[in-house]
Amino acid sequence: MRTFGIYSHWDAESKELPRFRQSTTRVRADVGVEFGFVVNVKHCKNQPLTYCIDHPGIKDENGQRRLPFDGVVYIKTNDWNFYLGDTVWEPVADKLGDWCLTLHLDGAIVAEKTFCLHLDDEVSS
Repeated sequence: MRTFGIYSHWDAESKELPRFRQSTTRVRADVGVEFGFVVNVKHCKNQPLTYCIDHPGIKDENGQRRLPFDGVVYIKTNDWNFYLGDTVWEPVADKLGDWCLTLHLDGAIVAEKTFCLHLDDEVSS
């Protein structure tokens, strides 16, 4: 893991990674804040990297808790930087709490970080 915390806005269509802003696992839940981590993967070109973003209880349009966001990306080069993260959107209330971001390669966890999203009037720990 190269960096983790708060980043600039990320454009998923761009080849550029978001700019690193602040190292933290406590993130104030402001709409538009981008949080996550960047990893550097070496010597694994074309292998599948499985990701999971387990959120604290985001609701779907029927008010049911959504499943964690997950998927697979294929490692593009033998020295590859990858960003895994998310952003806060309305309504903020169902985004508060712990978000666990995990990457797996060949069945093993290669990166994992938990971020606590909170309101600015909460006491920091």
